[in-house]
Amino acid sequence: MDSTGAEADGTLGAFSVDSTVPGAVPRGFDAFLREWETRIGDGFPQPTYSPATIADFRVRSRVAKVRDVAITDVHGVSAIRTAGTPRGVEDQVRMYVVRRGAWTLGGSRDRGEHTVPGGQFLLRHVGRPSHFETVPHTTAQVLVLPAAMLKPLLGNRVMTGSVDSAEVRLLAAHSNMVHATMADLSPAGVDAAHSSLIELAKAVALQRFDDVEPRLAPALAQAAKDLADSRLADPELSPPLLARQLNVSVRTLQRAFATTGESVTAYIRHRRLEEARLALTTPSGRLSVSELAAHWQFADSSHFIRAFKKRYGRTPTEYARSTRSPRSTRPTGPTGPTGPTGN
Repeated sequence: MDSTGAEADGTLGAFSVDSTVPGAVPRGFDAFLREWETRIGDGFPQPTYSPATIADFRVRSRVAKVRDVAITDVHGVSAIRTAGTPRGVEDQVRMYVVRRGAWTLGGSRDRGEHTVPGGQFLLRHVGRPSHFETVPHTTAQVLVLPAAMLKPLLGNRVMTGSVDSAEVRLLAAHSNMVHATMADLSPAGVDAAHSSLIELAKAVALQRFDDVEPRLAPALAQAAKDLADSRLADPELSPPLLARQLNVSVRTLQRAFATTGESVTAYIRHRRLEEARLALTTPSGRLSVSELAAHWQFADSSHFIRAFKKRYGRTPTEYARSTRSPRSTRPTGPTGPTGPTGN
């Protein structure tokens, strides 16, 4: 990304590297380390990696820094392992959110080894460096957070739980928004992004969040959208279901969506219409209008057609016809287009 004022003064930093495509990033490990040192800085030192990891570094990653918080999203096609004897002192809180695979954290004198499997998270204070390793095809997000604000809530506890908990959903949604908006953050935006990251990490530690805190409304709305997107074909999908999944009242969820200018119900309807529109452009296996209406949970074909035309200006049939290539609508004979030139 291009440097901004905030990035130039060390407040922000971001980069992405994809070495999973052969030849796309020569010496992928070197590229990752160079970008980390340039964009993220000395406050977040990298460990020493094993020779095997350096030689076969097939990893897709994106990293963002907001002041004293670093967010690393990683999908490792290859395994990742540290090496050597870790030295020094660290005073950070780290959170590992593992979506797939497994992330094993080495033990220390006062703590045993921990393996975080896919679908689980681990949150703990780190006092000194330790080894870690992942299995191939591990997908995870790692957050490095300031100890001063979170250690009093954790003490020596190692917190684990499901990545589907309401608090983790909100933190993940906000982290994704930070990645998406880094280049556009004003100084006030940096303040808001940083404070929300800290508050949502506290919510994970406390296993509850302040649902009337206005700074958390965007994260709540985004978490609800992410959840809705994963269940669009579910006939049970509704504002009450989303509210239950996120441990808030329907009123609180509606209040969060009000900041986006769209209601929960409208968002679900628009996303279902969008998925139906995309299905109409599929060249093969296209569903009928009645099948689309049923799949995307519209009351009937008439309701679906009216909603579709209101949003896109054409009926589903008209839209599908407009997306067909001229070749696909030509009359064909037994061996192809009629006539010696296909006209």
